[in-house]
Amino acid sequence: MTTRTTAEPSAAAPLLDLQALVVAVRRRRRLWCSLALLGLLAGAATAVLLPPPPTAVTKVLVAHQEDQPNDPGTLIRTDVALLHTTRIAGTALRSLGSQEDPADFMEEYGGVGLTNNLLQITVTADSDAEAVARAEALADAFVADHVRRIQAAANAEAKALLDQRDRLRDELAEVDGQIGDASTESGPKASANLESLFARRAELTSRITDFGQRAAEARIGTPQLVAGTQIVDAPRAVRHSVPRTAATNAAIGLVLGLVLGLAVAAVGTVVADRPVLRREIAANLGASVISELPLRSARLWRRRRVRAARERLTASLARTVRGSADPVSLLELGCARGASRIALDLAGALAADGPVVVVDGLPGRQLSGRRAKPGDPTVVRGEQAAAAVQERRLGVGSVAPGTAWTDLQYLGTQTVLVVRAGHGSAAWLHTVARQLADQRIPVIGVVLIDPDPRDRTDGTLWDGLDTALRGQNERLARHNGGGTAHGVQAVGEGRRRAERLPMWAARVPDSEQETR
Repeated sequence: MTTRTTAEPSAAAPLLDLQALVVAVRRRRRLWCSLALLGLLAGAATAVLLPPPPTAVTKVLVAHQEDQPNDPGTLIRTDVALLHTTRIAGTALRSLGSQEDPADFMEEYGGVGLTNNLLQITVTADSDAEAVARAEALADAFVADHVRRIQAAANAEAKALLDQRDRLRDELAEVDGQIGDASTESGPKASANLESLFARRAELTSRITDFGQRAAEARIGTPQLVAGTQIVDAPRAVRHSVPRTAATNAAIGLVLGLVLGLAVAAVGTVVADRPVLRREIAANLGASVISELPLRSARLWRRRRVRAARERLTASLARTVRGSADPVSLLELGCARGASRIALDLAGALAADGPVVVVDGLPGRQLSGRRAKPGDPTVVRGEQAAAAVQERRLGVGSVAPGTAWTDLQYLGTQTVLVVRAGHGSAAWLHTVARQLADQRIPVIGVVLIDPDPRDRTDGTLWDGLDTALRGQNERLARHNGGGTAHGVQAVGEGRRRAERLPMWAARVPDSEQETR
């Protein structure tokens, strides 16, 4: 049999725990719901406070000489680009008798190709009538410019055809002269030459006629294209419905706000690294979760369940305190009010066994400064706790940043942590566990405040028997034992506790761990 001398590598932790991320984002629903509501209100307010300017729209059918069934829209995009030119804008302004700069006017209208041959022109102005007039002038200017470009192209083509026709006429005149000279000759060769000349003259005559007809058609500017370019939808003012616009903008704002809120919540969760699940909090603190309580008063139909959970927690802590000879403290992290209420309930349960003094070690005076009711236990500050020697003491303190760690042992030599889920970062939970270990203050358990109701993870550390509530009897037996046996058991307990410490405890020297 071979002995393994190297530790087995632990399973690599995932870079991102999706379950913890979903739970943390769901817990921050106030943030993303607020952003979604803000986006909804902003969208609705935009439609009311910033209404669109008066707008007119018209549609122009544009015929192209190069139209093809498989055209991807290049020709109509060219027409849209030509619409945004100072030449067309200037022509429209001159027809309106306006002195406005064409460049400024170009910013007030736009065009979009609905199909390969249908152009929609949208114009804004100070009033509906002005918008309609500008849209009509702009459409007329575009149609006139398009027809002028077609006619210019047709005239250029007609001139080229007429030049070709004139060249053929000159060649025909030469052929006629050759026919006159060949008709005076005789013989078989002269007859064959004359026959070829007549054929040549007939071909030239036909080509001259064809060029003449094509030039005549081109000169009038390709009538089909000219007639096909026209305004098919007269300029009209666009009617804006404020309720419909507000509903559309509100829906868009709602979606954008929700997406932004979810993104901010997710990024904030990853960056903050604040444990929410039971297993994460128990692993970082090195102690099991023994109970859970909501942060605020629950709904009416759940108050009885919450009250029963609070009573069970009080009874469990009361049994622990009664069975321990060492004083017990409650240390809070992010829930001072909840820890104060738990302490008062616990002190009330212990009052049946004798007088109880609650030592207030919280930073503020929300516990000692509260108005006492009949039957409430005595609450004193830390400097007055020395006078209560014969009474049972129950300390209440804080492990928030800025805590005086060396003073925690005066509140109790063992403690119950009252932690609000998602309040402290993983690094700070490690700090709390390390500081309590340095002060030799064992953690009996963790009371989780404001837990996620859908959290199904296990918050029990099964290797923490030396500090868990289920190990109370064993600890009492070791504590009541005497002499050398007690010392040996204490060393063994220190070794087991050192083995249960988080990863940062591996850097502590072996001698110090064994002492603990």
